[in-house]
Amino acid sequence: MNFIKNVFFASILLLPQLFFAQYTDVINSNRPGETMSSFAVGKTVFQAETGIFGIQEKHDLLNYDAAGFGMDLTLRYGAFLEELEFIVDLQYQMENVDYPYSSIKKNDFKQTIFGAKYLLYDPFKNGPKKVNIYSWKANHKFNWNQLIPAVSIFAGANVVFSGNPYSFSPESSVSPKIMLITQNHFGDGKWVFVTNIIADYLTTDYPSYGYVLTLTRGFNDKWSGFIENQGYKSDFYSDALVRGGAAYLLGKNMQIDASLTTNFKDTPSVLYGGIGFSWRYDGRYKEVQTMTFEKESKKKKNKKEMDSQAIERQRKAKYE
Repeated sequence: MNFIKNVFFASILLLPQLFFAQYTDVINSNRPGETMSSFAVGKTVFQAETGIFGIQEKHDLLNYDAAGFGMDLTLRYGAFLEELEFIVDLQYQMENVDYPYSSIKKNDFKQTIFGAKYLLYDPFKNGPKKVNIYSWKANHKFNWNQLIPAVSIFAGANVVFSGNPYSFSPESSVSPKIMLITQNHFGDGKWVFVTNIIADYLTTDYPSYGYVLTLTRGFNDKWSGFIENQGYKSDFYSDALVRGGAAYLLGKNMQIDASLTTNFKDTPSVLYGGIGFSWRYDGRYKEVQTMTFEKESKKKKNKKEMDSQAIERQRKAKYE
């Protein structure tokens, strides 16, 4: 399953300082966490997030050991609106499963998802919190508005082809996946908390419901780290996972990352480790101001013009 981003970079962690819609000065990747962030990449922006991972499983009841590796790829594109993003999410996995007297090989797409994400509410649309030049206390007290998250919704389709060994059914299927996404920025903006509430495979015999909680910390302009808790439950399979890792910003449009994942049970016990790379193309992006900021700019411009006119009237009155 492709990891989210969670939200790793110092840029997205400093998002309250930005005036302009979804686009950020540096790449905003969902890797290497499993969560999907609330914010889109920006209109006309294309982004690819990919990685390779190794897996190891041991099931005490069924008495098998499994080992293998895989690759995941997420393609993101902003279109039509700043708040809208289209997503293709793929994961291919290969593994050997060894039983006491036999072994099998499995390889196929473990995940194939096509969908779109839309930002419903942006708490930063009015720009950053204004500095009070007269009060140190006012500038450093807890900002209760931080508890109001950015809110997005994702809707897509899970596509499973016939004969897939990772599927609960031998038949092909297309089933809905929906997700509620929230994102909070705390303190000086270096802490980010992302929540995903997920309903998956809804029209199948084995619908799955789950959550992912990710806490990210930006250490400086290059490094960030995260911890994450993921849980999902269905009649087919249930588990609770913990994950941790870090990301490093290579440039304004590139990031590398690494992560480890494990659980706390032995049916099966799992250990995943992976590394990844994210890349963004923003050559066609045109900066779009939010409506609120545009209105505020017009007000300031009008006020400046009125003040200039008043000064001119006073000057004329002085010499008449």
